[in-house]
Amino acid sequence: MASLFLPSASLLGLISLASGLAFNVPATPPSNASAQLSAAPVGVSLEFFTFPAYMNDVAATTTCLKNLKDLTGTWPPLRIGGTTQDRATYDPSSTSAVTYTVSSPSDAPSSLTFGPPLISLAANYGGSVILGLNRRLNNQTNSIAAAQLAKSEMTNLNAIELGNEPNFFTSSDPIANGASWTASADYASEVSWQEAVCGNLSASNIISAGVFFGTSPMSIAGLTSVEGNANDYVRDYCSHNYPQSASTANLATLMSHSSIASQIQPFAAEVSAANAKGKAHIFGETNSATQGGGGISPTFGAGLWILDYVMQSLLMGTEALYFHQGTIGNCQYCWWGRYDMGSPYFGAYFATMALAGADQIAPLDDHTTNYAAYAIYKAGSPVRVLLYNSDYYTSGTRSSQTYTLSGLASSSVTAKRLTAPYATSRIDQGQNPTVAGQTFVNGTCTIQGTLVVETATASAGSATFTVQASEALLVYL
Repeated sequence: MASLFLPSASLLGLISLASGLAFNVPATPPSNASAQLSAAPVGVSLEFFTFPAYMNDVAATTTCLKNLKDLTGTWPPLRIGGTTQDRATYDPSSTSAVTYTVSSPSDAPSSLTFGPPLISLAANYGGSVILGLNRRLNNQTNSIAAAQLAKSEMTNLNAIELGNEPNFFTSSDPIANGASWTASADYASEVSWQEAVCGNLSASNIISAGVFFGTSPMSIAGLTSVEGNANDYVRDYCSHNYPQSASTANLATLMSHSSIASQIQPFAAEVSAANAKGKAHIFGETNSATQGGGGISPTFGAGLWILDYVMQSLLMGTEALYFHQGTIGNCQYCWWGRYDMGSPYFGAYFATMALAGADQIAPLDDHTTNYAAYAIYKAGSPVRVLLYNSDYYTSGTRSSQTYTLSGLASSSVTAKRLTAPYATSRIDQGQNPTVAGQTFVNGTCTIQGTLVVETATASAGSATFTVQASEALLVYL
């Protein structure tokens, strides 16, 4: 597309399309800046039973992960877990990573076993790993055996989950012993399991605790209130978050800057509860919509949601976000597959690009409109500014928003643009997004195309930029 990144004197014809915005970029991190960022806050969660297939049978997996690593110098953190971790039994004699049967390749197994090769495969990953183990089946001895192997083999082991989304456990699950499964029952179970598992591992700071879907009826605030000395075993407290239901998903709401702020607000108390115990908070499993994603999930707009959701979550105090990749071939929110890339990957890549090497980020707007601006800091100085126009665009004349940034130290700045034909653009329908003019090859995730870097001149420390509806721009200072 033709560049809309023009000197301010040339923007008079565009300003009439939308009122302009003006932001000063603070020379040092302001008081509302984030805490110190981790090296790679954008992570990936792989459904437990699909983990071996993703790593061994899907060619794009390693390249997609390496693309992110090449931006930051750190492999993205990986979580292996999900619904099927709580259906899985460890078999120490098995020579297979996973063993199960399904009536259709698009199904998830109702039960499965896993063997030492799964642990070995996880140990070979170049980044840190959270490993999910079973609690629902109430076979503590079995989960302890798997945890012992993981601790002994995985030098990259970051944490162990004991159960997945216990919000959904019922009285018929073995862990409940026929009693009602309540918040207090889960809290007691979690603490008991933490003590038993970590006692056998002679380890502390190794449990990803909670693993709750949302904030009710079970919450990190509730769990931390009864952890007591078991808090020493905890590495982090984990939330799961899916903003929308697959059956009622709305893309305009999903990608809205102000709606994202409203949607994650309840998790602020969870972050505070974790931090009060001296522990990090993570979104250990998250994506756009439940049940593998709704019709909005493969779209470019879902990628824009990822971009802004990451930024707002980090500002809230979350340490990392693990975006879930479900059943291969039956997963609308997945970032890649055997054949096609997913548009959301572009948002994840752009977010990683924006944060690479950064220490802190700070909001320049108040999160009450569709227009976002973030200053990104390294070693106490601003190095980039991320601009996002979350106006929903599908057809007709594409509106735009102008951003004037002041406080710039350089007389010339560059930028890279994240764009697509529409918010609804899907790669499997031939409407490829681009990151700075480049895309990713279907099936392999290899970067292709000519890099497009835009340039603008700053006058008296100010420069003006144009971002179209359903677009983002990363300005390099």
